[in-house]
Amino acid sequence: MKEVTIYCDGSAIGNPGPGGWGFAILIFQNRGGRTVEEIGGFEKHTTNNRMEITAAIEGLKKAVKNSSVTIKTDSQYLVNGISKWVYGWERNGWKTSQKQDVLNKDLWQELMKVSADLDVTWEHLRAHSGITMNERVDQIANSFARGEKIKLFKGSDKDYKAFLESEHKSRPASGAKAYSYISMLLGKIETHKNWADCEKRVKGQKARFKKVFSEEEELAIKKAWQREK
Repeated sequence: MKEVTIYCDGSAIGNPGPGGWGFAILIFQNRGGRTVEEIGGFEKHTTNNRMEITAAIEGLKKAVKNSSVTIKTDSQYLVNGISKWVYGWERNGWKTSQKQDVLNKDLWQELMKVSADLDVTWEHLRAHSGITMNERVDQIANSFARGEKIKLFKGSDKDYKAFLESEHKSRPASGAKAYSYISMLLGKIETHKNWADCEKRVKGQKARFKKVFSEEEELAIKKAWQREK
């Protein structure tokens, strides 16, 4: 059985707004070594959660049947949805416990379909904790959401580290470093200079949070969240 690891992420500016998804798939070869391929995509108007699910769907489409796949993501919504919630939703005719239509039903059903012939393990990662591959797919998703050009890798993992180092040096600082982090808890929006402060506020809470890359994006997200309150 072929072993596959997929890192995936999604982003939507304004949530809803222009969105992007990205993944990096690592396939272990029988003869030793691994191949790596990065892929990303764009949607004109979408949500962060839809992009998270889409990234996983597109990643799993690249895995061959009967593969053993590990999906690594910082989206608890994605991990809990596909490993726990979908079974209850399906039994209840795709209704929540409050008898409401399940959001993103079309994508959950597609995700169940593409993973049916695979042995999939879902692994949640802590966001922005310095995991190279997780930071990379975050960069891919955000670049597509913002309409920025980004060079994607395909080849041997032996060349991947050098590629990432080259990309890091060639991209402007704003493309690699967050301008700020925004959180909304109990209807109150706050801006944080770093992820540690944002995480301290939202950890364990039913809160929204977002990494942003410019003052303009920060203002747009704040306005969007204010309208949704």
